[in-house]
Amino acid sequence: MIDITMPRLSDTMEEGAIAVWHKQPGDKVSVGDILVEIETDKATMEYEAYDAGTLAEILVNVGETVTIGTPIARLDDGKGTGPTPAASTAAAVKTEAVTAPVVAPEPQSQPSAPSQPEAIDGDRQFVSPLVRRLAREHQLDLSGVTGTGPGGRIIRTDIEDLLKPGASAKSVPAVASAPRVIPSVPAGTPTGDEKRGSKAIPMSNARRVIARRLGESARSIPHFYVTAVADAEALVQLRAQINARFAELGREKVSLNDLLIRACALALREHPLVNASYVDDESRTMLVHDRINIGMAVASDNGLVVPVIPDADLKSISEIGEEAKYLASLASGKGLTIDQMSGGTFTISNLGMFGVEQFTAIINPPEAAILAVGGTALEPVALDGEIVLHHRMRYTLSADHRVIDGALAAKFLQSLTRLIENPVAIVLA
Repeated sequence: MIDITMPRLSDTMEEGAIAVWHKQPGDKVSVGDILVEIETDKATMEYEAYDAGTLAEILVNVGETVTIGTPIARLDDGKGTGPTPAASTAAAVKTEAVTAPVVAPEPQSQPSAPSQPEAIDGDRQFVSPLVRRLAREHQLDLSGVTGTGPGGRIIRTDIEDLLKPGASAKSVPAVASAPRVIPSVPAGTPTGDEKRGSKAIPMSNARRVIARRLGESARSIPHFYVTAVADAEALVQLRAQINARFAELGREKVSLNDLLIRACALALREHPLVNASYVDDESRTMLVHDRINIGMAVASDNGLVVPVIPDADLKSISEIGEEAKYLASLASGKGLTIDQMSGGTFTISNLGMFGVEQFTAIINPPEAAILAVGGTALEPVALDGEIVLHHRMRYTLSADHRVIDGALAAKFLQSLTRLIENPVAIVLA
C-alpha cells in the first residue's frame, strides 16, 4: 500500500481542501492520471498520480480540509496488503479525538444497543478537521451526532442539519460562571439574523485563506501610505498611438495597466530597496530581490488571485500585454498554476476600470509594497497660463515601514510619476 498525502502546492500553503475526487475506490490508476482536485490558498489545482495501482481507500472526503502531509487516500500497488507505517498513524494525523459533553443516561432495566459508533474511553469521538472547526465556530454539541465516515468519523454531511439557520441543536455548554439576569424576550420575536434575512454561505478554502493571510498582513505589518497624482495625458495619447499601430499589424492592444506594470518595474530598478522583503525580527536581515517580478491583482469568481509577470523590467510593452491577458484569462477559469502565482516581489492593484478614483491596498506578504491605482479622469490643469483638460491619475503606495521609510516611498513615487508623465521612457528603456 502507498499513502497519498496532501501535497504542498504553493510556497504559502499550510493546508488544502478536497474539491473533487476523479478516482473512486476500486478504480485503476496509471502514472499521470488526475486523482483529485485540491483547493489551496491560491487556486484549485489538479493533482496527478505518481504511482500506478488501484485506489484502495479515500481517507479525506470532498469539502474536508487537512494539513500538508496528511494521508488523503491509499493506493494498492500490488506489493503488499498491509498499510505502510505512515498509514498506521493516518487516523492520528488526519483526525483528532475531541471530548464531547456526555449526558448521564437515564437508568434502564435492560441495556440498549448503542445508537452511534463505539466511543473511545467512553467519552471521545473522532471528527474531521472541518467538522471540528465548524463545531467550534457554531458552538455545536456533537455528542448526539452519529458519524458516517470511515471508522465512525463525523464528517460534514453528518452536521448539515445542525448548520441550518434556526436548527434546534444544543450548543456546547459554556463554562460555569456567576448567574446573570437575562431579560425575557416575547415568544416569536425574530433574532437579529432573522430580521436581517441572513443566510449562511460557506466560504471557499481560497477565500478563507485570503481572509486569514490579509488579516495577518494588516495586523502584523506596519503599513503606511503615500499618494501621488500624475498628469497622464501623454500616457493616454501614447497608448492610443501604440494601439493604432498594433491594429494595423494585427496585434493585441495594450492597456494602461500594461504600461503601468512596465513603469513600476523601471521605478523599482531605480529604487531596489522597495523591491525587498522583511524576514523576521531575529534574523536582522531583509531580502533585496535582484529580479523584478510584478504581481497583478485579478478579481475572479474564486476570489482575489495574483498572477505574476516575472522580469517585467526586461520585457517589452507588447510582451507584458500578451502575458497579462493570458494570465487574466487563466484566472477566470481556475487555470493558473502555482508557478504562475509565485515569486512576486511587488504587486499592482488597479481598480480604475471600476470608476474608483483612489484607494489603499493591503500588502501581499512577503512583499514590502503594493501600489493601488485609481482611474484616469479629465481634470482642469493649468498649462502655459491657460486652463486645459488633461487626464490625471492617482495612485497610493502601501509600504512596510520595517523595510521602507517615508523618504524612500516618496522617491519611488517621484520616479513613477516622471515615467507616467514622460511615457516614451517606458517604451524605450
